[in-house]
Amino acid sequence: MMDPTTDNAGQGGDAGTARTALEALRAEIAKAVVGQDPAVTGLVVALLCRGHVLLEGVPGVAKTLLVRALASALELDTKRVQFTPDLMPSDVTGSLVYDTRTAEFSFQPGPVFTNLLLADEINRTPPKTQSSLLEAMEERQVTVDGTPRPLPEPFLVAATQNPVEYEGTYPLPEAQLDRFLLKLTIPLPSRQDEIDVLTRHASGFDPRDLRAAGVRPVAGPADLEAARAAVAKTTVSPEITAYVVDICRATRESPSLTLGVSPRGATALLATSRAWAWLTGRDYVIPDDVKALALPTLRHRVQLRPEAEMEGVTADSVINAILAHVPVPR
Repeated sequence: MMDPTTDNAGQGGDAGTARTALEALRAEIAKAVVGQDPAVTGLVVALLCRGHVLLEGVPGVAKTLLVRALASALELDTKRVQFTPDLMPSDVTGSLVYDTRTAEFSFQPGPVFTNLLLADEINRTPPKTQSSLLEAMEERQVTVDGTPRPLPEPFLVAATQNPVEYEGTYPLPEAQLDRFLLKLTIPLPSRQDEIDVLTRHASGFDPRDLRAAGVRPVAGPADLEAARAAVAKTTVSPEITAYVVDICRATRESPSLTLGVSPRGATALLATSRAWAWLTGRDYVIPDDVKALALPTLRHRVQLRPEAEMEGVTADSVINAILAHVPVPR
């Protein structure tokens, strides 16, 4: 994923102020997290599109710290749920509790009632508990005992999973994977970034105390709303729409895949491309915007054939080949 610039061409007023505020997030989060600019940008794109993010990386690459730093820099409430095999749906959504004083049942909200929910190791809990997030992610509400209860706005689920440890895990079903707007891979840091991490810790950096690290709110819900309104006005030409459709249809015809991208995935790619275009300072989408967001938006929406997987083919390599093959509109 490319890095956005701070060019404000084509925008002004509240939208320009909102972009400047969101750009400041990267510098603020960098006080706590070294590197990982693409992941930060991906989380901002998800917030702009009212989507959710699946973070995949080995333990110890600052996935949890990244979400906490983002929430702190945006002045949003955040909660963390450690998904385990014995976690129940009510542990996430909340439940009715009997009050002996009033002799009535009252609703006790679960941790899902927050702005940024960190679903840590989501693939370590059974499908029944995993599915408890489906309504929250799609409808932005939780229904308990037949009563729907709206979630706070903004609301984002940032779920994490370990790509190398599969024992005792429950892979997310395709229906739930498709609910995530983006799948962001968190790589191991470069040598210099790792030196910087250790230098910070040697100087007394405490990842549990973001205030002491200097992370301060630089944007808020009002900036997000102004930004979302500006993204909604970003122009998409018929040629770009057709380009997005052609990319997604090509995944359905790929001999390496048993499952291609659905129309929901095509809609997601269009939405993330618009958000990216606005972040880079334009009020119109170009093919490079689509290419920049194709991998994180589509990689979790396709399914490899077993024989292709055995040959070392990856979802990313298939999508890259499709991007190289599908004609780019001029």
